[in-house]
Amino acid sequence: MQIALPDPVKKVIGILEEHGYEAYAVGGCVRDSIMGVTPHDWDVTTSALPQEVKSCFDRTFDTGIEHGTVTVRMYGQSFEVTTYRVDGDYEDGRHPNDVTFTASLEEDLKRRDFTINAMAYSDRGGLVDLFGGADDIASRVIRCVGDPRERFSEDALRMLRALRFSAQLDFEIDPRTLDAIRELSPTLEKISAERITAEMVRLITSDHPERIETVYDTGLTAVFFPEWDEMMATPQHHHHHCYDVGHHTIEVMKHVSADRVMRLTAMLHDVAKPICRKTDPQGEDHFVGHPQLGADMARDILRRFKMDNATIDHVCTLVRHHDERPTPTRRNIRRLMSRVGAEHMPGLIELKIADVLGQSGYKREEKLAELSEIRRLYEEILAEGECVKISDLAVTGKDVIAAGVPRGPEIGRLLKRLLDMVIEDPTQNDREILLARIDEWK
Repeated sequence: MQIALPDPVKKVIGILEEHGYEAYAVGGCVRDSIMGVTPHDWDVTTSALPQEVKSCFDRTFDTGIEHGTVTVRMYGQSFEVTTYRVDGDYEDGRHPNDVTFTASLEEDLKRRDFTINAMAYSDRGGLVDLFGGADDIASRVIRCVGDPRERFSEDALRMLRALRFSAQLDFEIDPRTLDAIRELSPTLEKISAERITAEMVRLITSDHPERIETVYDTGLTAVFFPEWDEMMATPQHHHHHCYDVGHHTIEVMKHVSADRVMRLTAMLHDVAKPICRKTDPQGEDHFVGHPQLGADMARDILRRFKMDNATIDHVCTLVRHHDERPTPTRRNIRRLMSRVGAEHMPGLIELKIADVLGQSGYKREEKLAELSEIRRLYEEILAEGECVKISDLAVTGKDVIAAGVPRGPEIGRLLKRLLDMVIEDPTQNDREILLARIDEWK
């Protein structure tokens, strides 16, 4: 099998070979190339020791030299070049106690996680596939190199990585590998929130966010996202619904764009339903207050996931307002835009459409038609520049002060009152009219 290596990668490998060392492209770039996908990064593995690698190139950086990795800079690109190595014992289930360099490519490949990531290639040496990675790609299977219990005991994050690759590549998990994940899932608690979140986000933003159900089935969500387990166990006996909360949420995730904020929002939009569930005498379930409580819970969860503040604020805004159902009039939509923020409206409408598509068919067409009208009105209001926030007003805080209102909270109250008036009637957003109102109200 031949792989078309980019010229800069050929050059890096060629220079190492000219100096008498073995060198191969390795890992995900080989996997992607076999699958016909253009790799994002090209990693190189070599028999050369780190200092020997550095001696072969003009520009290098010690990015992970204690683990054998040197970054080579050529043609305006960076390439990670790592010495063949054998990892020591993993006593903490996260990191090897030590790393030993080796001259054996086979020993280096044996330490890798999955067969599809344990292949190497060079034009001189061809494809080195000692563990059946190419066959597993053809069979669309994720399989550990060697004993899966050993691989997962070395680094517990590999369990979540297996499921993430399954979602990204639309591969199945080898049964023996899946059994090992179920058995060892509690050990994921050893892994930092940052590393878990990185894998989870890659999974839910893949083309198959529904694979989060396998994360649940294997017991992994119980470790880092127990709220999900509660959602999967919460029924929705109601004519608007045909799924429990968890499966409804999966359907919503499938119907929003593969954007981090949108998938996180879809994942968390009903997170408070297990807590808010009340069943009436007729046996129907109701979830009063779940958007507001859900926004608070989402904030706590996303902080636990170590998300950035901008993402947290965006997600929580959409969760808080996702169940609002204004009658589609221009005035109502201006008010919604003012509450939510005009910048959040496209995401909110997208979420609400996905929410409908994840429900029963009851009145689905009417619901979607109403959301279509809301979108049309939003776009009209935006195009015509109607006032929906204080900064859109024809006067500013300076005008209020100039009108004789002392500095303090009264300025904000007056501006908010003016905004309410203008949202009600956009023709009132005239400087002279607003100044007259200030004089009248102050």
